[in-house]
Amino acid sequence: MSDRLSQPPVPVAATAPARSPDEDPPKVPGRAAAFAGIVATGAALAAGELLAGVTPGIPSPILSVGRLAIDLQPPGAKEIVVSIFGTSNKLALEIVTLLVALAIGAGLGLLARIRSGLAVTMFGGFVVLGVVAGLRDPETQPTLAALAGLAELALGATALDRLLRLAAPASTSADTAPRLPGSLDWSRRTLLIRGGGLAIASVATSAVGRFLLARQRMPATGPLPEPDVTAELPPGADLGLDELTSIVVSNDDFYRIDTALLVPNVDREAWRLRIHGLVDREVTLSYADLLALPVIEQYVTLACVSNRVGGGLIGNARWTGVRLRDVLDLAGVRAGATQLVGRSADGWTAGMPVAWVMDPEREPMIALGMNGEPLPREHGYPARLIVPGLYGYVSATKWVTDLELTTMEAFDAYWVPLGWAKEAPILTQSRIDRPQDNAQLPAGPYTFAGVAWAMDRGVAKVEVQVDDGAWREATLSVPISEATWIQWKIDWDAVAGNHRVRVRATDTTGETQTEVVSRPDPDGARGWHTITFSVR
Repeated sequence: MSDRLSQPPVPVAATAPARSPDEDPPKVPGRAAAFAGIVATGAALAAGELLAGVTPGIPSPILSVGRLAIDLQPPGAKEIVVSIFGTSNKLALEIVTLLVALAIGAGLGLLARIRSGLAVTMFGGFVVLGVVAGLRDPETQPTLAALAGLAELALGATALDRLLRLAAPASTSADTAPRLPGSLDWSRRTLLIRGGGLAIASVATSAVGRFLLARQRMPATGPLPEPDVTAELPPGADLGLDELTSIVVSNDDFYRIDTALLVPNVDREAWRLRIHGLVDREVTLSYADLLALPVIEQYVTLACVSNRVGGGLIGNARWTGVRLRDVLDLAGVRAGATQLVGRSADGWTAGMPVAWVMDPEREPMIALGMNGEPLPREHGYPARLIVPGLYGYVSATKWVTDLELTTMEAFDAYWVPLGWAKEAPILTQSRIDRPQDNAQLPAGPYTFAGVAWAMDRGVAKVEVQVDDGAWREATLSVPISEATWIQWKIDWDAVAGNHRVRVRATDTTGETQTEVVSRPDPDGARGWHTITFSVR
């Protein structure tokens, strides 16, 4: 046998074949792929937020998808969300939208391990969804939105590809020593360092974008006109007790419930109000045209239909504006009109009976100011509807740009198809503010206090029951008007032990609020507000 045949074969070093940039990246561990997908998705979203903040007309991807989720919500979802999160419902929705997007990104990262082309295609599909959702905003410019979507896709797809390549296992060539147990996996470390850095940069970029987006919202400006009819608080309207809600709620503390994740940016000078439908003549008014009408002030208490018994989605303010009937008279309401539909700058709608609006016993208005200041942007600047006695979802159109006279049968406003009543007068209700539920009180004299309301009717009396004792009538504050709430108080000698207190109101028609508890949907919550407390 020759020496050549007797010698052992010389091992040939295994070398990884050159890989085309279009080929799928090497297989990576599942957790690393999911991490890469999350980071890449976050980077794409951050780019969208920054572009939205830098360039007006480009929609925020998170806010756009969130608004789409609001519009597509099933019946009953609003009541559940508001009951859980209250006025923080919008922040909760944004967080959920972000988490869902990142979860989808994790799935795309896992898919990209085996089918990178399909993963990128699906990534593009979700970007298109965001762009289409953004087109629902009247302020969106389609061309800019499409270009922003392409930039988000390019950044996200590139980041996903680069991170997956970083996460690829180390070379398994024969001239490379195997990694010992416990030794450092440099590919994983590089992925964590670079991916973590990109994630931090994405968070910072998103924060900057959202800050710039908020700055695009023009502040409410311009002095309020001097009202021809002023509103004053009568002596005794506010009982002035600690822990008792003020009879007039400040602008900053006034509740806000609406579908706008981003406050509409309405320029007062360019704003127009169109009155059309079943009218004698169509009319379009500017802000200056409104100011040419008689200006009035009045206190009106607004309430959200989602307010649970004892809840805080209610507030009273001094509103400055013009009479809604004066505006409608300019167009001439036809006899067949039975519904007035208010449309917001962002497309939201509310519908209310024409008979309610035209009744001379109440004074619906187009408000331009709130508590002596220009109407805050989050509360409807430059103009909104205030209709005493009706829940906000059927009347209180913020950022109003359109009033249509139609019939009750011809149109269902935003919340009606979602299971809420078409006609919604505010129910008679009362609330205990003092003490808070589960409070601990010292023994001795104590004063229970709270608020009660029966807007459009007025509160005749409030009764309080401690434990299983007799119902006692409380002292009421001096009413401002039948369009506002009142305060109540009653003294009690606190004795040691655990106690329960509950309250009920009776309106001027003689109707006492029912003890039977009901959910807010479809036309408002019912029941007596009840709290427990202890005296030590």
